[in-house]
Amino acid sequence: MRKKEPVIIGILTILLAFMDITGLPSSLFINIEVLDITPFYWTLMFNFIIIAIIAFLTLKYLCPNWKLGLNTNGLKTGLKNYGLPGIIVGIISGMAFYIGLRPFNYRPTILKVLIEGIIYYLGVSIVEELYVRGLLLNLIEKMFNKNCNKTIIAIITSSVIFGLGHIFGVLGQPILIIITKIIWTIAMGLYFGAIYKKTNNLWLPIILHFFIDICALPYCFTTMQGYSDISLYIILPTYIILGIYSLFIMKSEKQIIN
Repeated sequence: MRKKEPVIIGILTILLAFMDITGLPSSLFINIEVLDITPFYWTLMFNFIIIAIIAFLTLKYLCPNWKLGLNTNGLKTGLKNYGLPGIIVGIISGMAFYIGLRPFNYRPTILKVLIEGIIYYLGVSIVEELYVRGLLLNLIEKMFNKNCNKTIIAIITSSVIFGLGHIFGVLGQPILIIITKIIWTIAMGLYFGAIYKKTNNLWLPIILHFFIDICALPYCFTTMQGYSDISLYIILPTYIILGIYSLFIMKSEKQIIN
């Protein structure tokens, strides 16, 4: 079974990514309308549960030796050493969205803010870090096992895939938005991948991913879709700097293991 694990992990990664991007199978039978919450959010969150069940059963019974790093080892030290840049980037992103979305023209219910602005992004951070870092990154690293730069190759490759995967969410938008979205998500991927491999703790990128994502909370208070130019002009250089910082993390030989 150990020889078959990479194949199973590869299939699982593709399956989870497909389900995450398309919303299938939940989009076929889940259509819940509650107050002013956009129905598709219920669909996606239900899909997160299905994804979690599939991942849990596969890893437990077919790939029990696959290490994700869902433990507390290195978490506290990792947050101390690498968490501040992610927090700063999240705050700057939140400010950029706030500036770009003014004046706000919608008053949401508390439940809408809770579901669309917080709980949904908790699911996003867990699911995306699971299959992008926990599965894909580690799988690529094993594929290049004989290469001395296998970890860097895995981080960069998985980050590029992570960035390109976000194109589907901005299709039809102006080219500036598409390019900016790809660049900033690649930079995010470099950051999450670097801190993950430095600590071998998947909770670290999950927590910071969640924090950065909930800084999009201003979108709950507007009917505007997409991104304003002023927001992009602030966000793009911020994430480029984060990506450069991530490259320095990768070059560092220090690794947290406790």
